[in-house]
Amino acid sequence: MSEKQVVSGESRPRRTAPSFVDQKRRGEVITVVTAYDHPSARLADAAGIDAILVGDSVGTVVLGYESTLPVTMADMLHHTRAVVRARPRALVIGDMPFMSYQVSDDQAVENAGRLVQEGGADAIKLEGGKRVAGAVRRIVAAGIPVMGHLGLTPQSVLAFGGYKVQARGEAGQEQLIDDARALEAAGCFAIVLEGIPAKLGAQVSRELTIPTIGIGAGVQCDGQVLVLHDLLGLYHGHQPRFVRRYAELGEAMRDAVARYIDDVRARRFPSEGESY
Repeated sequence: MSEKQVVSGESRPRRTAPSFVDQKRRGEVITVVTAYDHPSARLADAAGIDAILVGDSVGTVVLGYESTLPVTMADMLHHTRAVVRARPRALVIGDMPFMSYQVSDDQAVENAGRLVQEGGADAIKLEGGKRVAGAVRRIVAAGIPVMGHLGLTPQSVLAFGGYKVQARGEAGQEQLIDDARALEAAGCFAIVLEGIPAKLGAQVSRELTIPTIGIGAGVQCDGQVLVLHDLLGLYHGHQPRFVRRYAELGEAMRDAVARYIDDVRARRFPSEGESY
């Protein structure tokens, strides 16, 4: 990793939501990871990441749920605070969990405000297209940057009948493009595109002035996001084809614990020099 690629520490300017639009205008690809705790946020930020999404995927990746649906505002506030305590230069985006914004626009504004005021997030993310445009407008009007999320939206897994690629047909593609335009018009500063055909991801990215962040949506999106546990090889549940592992830290951790067990049982740990 060259010095030109990464500028870490206090010398790196603090990222803001408007800077993402500027980054797209300059043709610079945006990098995002999903992380849920202080050490992960600190390491990702030191590597030079542009944004850290505190995703509701914490439910499946960390908390052991089968979907994101059981995740609560209390969960999201807890993990967002942990990430913010790392004092990252990256933009911190807090995810709005299921049923924290669907009931009413008032509810959406209140809970978005909690993620910023109590959680310390720089922006929030929510799922949906035209149906959430009103909530987006209200949240943006309150001074809170909003990232949208279209395509395979995990909070709709029951309606989708599973985690399936979305917008394969012409009607679905037209609907997604309309939804993307509606989110842009409502004031979103960026939109996550998940689980859609690569050609559609490229088309949406061309048509919008705000950046698209892809996850299983092709290389032509304006940026990409991966869950840190996935790219480090720490999560061993179902992984989609688009996930690329850059390390196998899960195996290294398992081997380290196994060696610790062996040393304890053989009374090789602790040694005299490792005692107070």
